[in-house]
Amino acid sequence: MVISEKHKIIIAGIGPGGEGSMTREVWRELEVCDTIIGYTVYTELMKPYFPDKEYLSTPMRREEERCRLAFEQAGMGKRVVMVCSGDAGVYGMAGLMLSLAPEYPECGVKVVSGVTAATAGAAVLGAPLMHDFAVISLSDLMTPWEKIAKRLLLAAEADLVICLYNPASRRRSDYLRRACEILMTVLEKECICGVVRQIGRDGEQAEVMTLQRLREYPADMFTTVYIGNSQTRMINGRMVTPRGYPAERAE
Repeated sequence: MVISEKHKIIIAGIGPGGEGSMTREVWRELEVCDTIIGYTVYTELMKPYFPDKEYLSTPMRREEERCRLAFEQAGMGKRVVMVCSGDAGVYGMAGLMLSLAPEYPECGVKVVSGVTAATAGAAVLGAPLMHDFAVISLSDLMTPWEKIAKRLLLAAEADLVICLYNPASRRRSDYLRRACEILMTVLEKECICGVVRQIGRDGEQAEVMTLQRLREYPADMFTTVYIGNSQTRMINGRMVTPRGYPAERAE
């Protein structure tokens, strides 16, 4: 698909942390753009690296306004990058931007992938996602808790490794506890789990623990949680889910 250079919007995931977690393609797009648009927290993260760009932002829960702002700026002939944390197509802005794109046929849209928290945090813990896994957000802003609970239960019954985004907030302080209680109806209390906070940023912390202990863990919105499957184990302090290679089977 050929995208007009004059009316071009890039939707880019800037990774979970600092400069080192951005892909080279995202960095190149940010270097050549005119305007960077995003949630206020993310645009502030970009300013030290690209101080000469025009920055436009909106606060949380004004996502549609932010998207339309990007299309309007591109329609004026500017090269625009809409930034998201992690990967723009994983709980990011790519879906909403592409849904609105038919209203702005003069604007070409390209999604540039980034490093999502699931894979970045997995590298910190070891190798928890080596086999099939599910990523589930515990935020109920757009998904009813009943549906989240069903997804947790079915993922556990399928023996998938589970990665949890948005495990807790001030309003949802007990959601990780509730999730663990659902999982413990299927999984052993000694199931190997892990958490990573502030992935790729100052103050990064990681810990491997049991599901029973995870139930009491004080998670927040900067925490990514990993629940192992029946094969996951701790090896030299690292969380590892075997894939089934001969060397693994021989252990």
